[in-house]
Order: sequence, then C-alpha cells, then structure tokens
Amino acid sequence: MTELQAGDTLVIWRLDRLGRSLKHLIEIVEDLKGRGVGFRSISDGGIDTTTASGEMVFNIFATLAQFERRLIQERTQAGLKAARSRGKKGGRPKISANDPKVQMAKKMSKNLSISVGEICRALKISRATYYRLN
Repeated sequence: MTELQAGDTLVIWRLDRLGRSLKHLIEIVEDLKGRGVGFRSISDGGIDTTTASGEMVFNIFATLAQFERRLIQERTQAGLKAARSRGKKGGRPKISANDPKVQMAKKMSKNLSISVGEICRALKISRATYYRLN
C-alpha cells in the first residue's frame, strides 16, 4: 500500500480483509484519502470512497462489520460461561506426572545424545507438549 500514489485506487474483495478492527479500517481509508488514493470494495456493494455516497456506505458497512465481530465475541463468551456453569472446563486435559509419556520423556531427556526432536518423534508428541511436560 505504500506504493500507491495520488490518483490510484486500492481495490479489495471485502472490507474485513483490510483491517483488524473498525478503527484500523477507518485509519487505513483515511490515510489513503489523505494521499489522494481511492478505495473500492468489490463484494460489499461496490463501495467507492471517491464519492460522498460511497464514503457514507463505507462507514455504514465498516460499522456493520465491527458489529458482527462483536456479536461473535459475545456469543463465544456466553457459550463459555454457559459451559462453565454446567461444570465444563475449557482447555486441554492436564497431563499427570505419572503418565507413561511424561516418564519416558524425562528419562530420554537425561540422555544428552538424544535431541528434543528425536524424543518428540519417538513419543509422537509436539515440541510444545515436550516442553510442557518438562
């Protein structure tokens, strides 16, 4: 985007592909506008910020996109809260120190001639799991 010059137009497929949040999206479009660069979104009704009506439509769509993201966050939080109230716990199960893989990983890691990668392949575990075990 740094290559864009006055008179150019940035064309994207969808608004949500450009910015992480409404604020970020608006900052990007304002920066483009300040540099004389137009902005078009193809699938969001053909938004074109080089016109007054296109700019208004952009702001409405950006707000709706932010609203949709917030709804998803709220639903996710509500689902997690409901699961906790039913006694469900999130996350992966705890690994017991008595687990055979834990015991084997500890034994193997004492042997300095065996690499972490070799231990992980032998036990069919990821490096992250290996380091969590130790």
